[in-house]
Amino acid sequence: MLKRISSDKLPKAVGSYSAATIVNNMIYTSGQLPINGELNTIEHSDDIKSQTKQSMNNIKYILEDNGSSINQIVKTTVYLQNISDFASFDDVYKTFFENEFPSRTAFEVGNLPMGALIEIEVMAEV
Repeated sequence: MLKRISSDKLPKAVGSYSAATIVNNMIYTSGQLPINGELNTIEHSDDIKSQTKQSMNNIKYILEDNGSSINQIVKTTVYLQNISDFASFDDVYKTFFENEFPSRTAFEVGNLPMGALIEIEVMAEV
């Protein structure tokens, strides 16, 4: 079974993609920018902690709305505009998990859409 996920409650796509795709018992999210879905803008343009929280809240909504949860994340990929923000990102990221953390890759990229400081994608069990 293959199901593409989109919702009026999610931030509008910045390109040609679905917010997530479910295949069998796995959900794969597209990279989630720190976009406020109601305003469709990035708030706190210079604050990695606020942007991390918004990206993770977007992911949390996608997962919970489709029968999964943050604690069912298997793998996270994190794109940082500046790798020196890693510790501040991690301070916020770890608050979303109860016990154990999923596998994770994080690296610096040149630029992100809309001037974002972070983009996060996940794979999770449904």
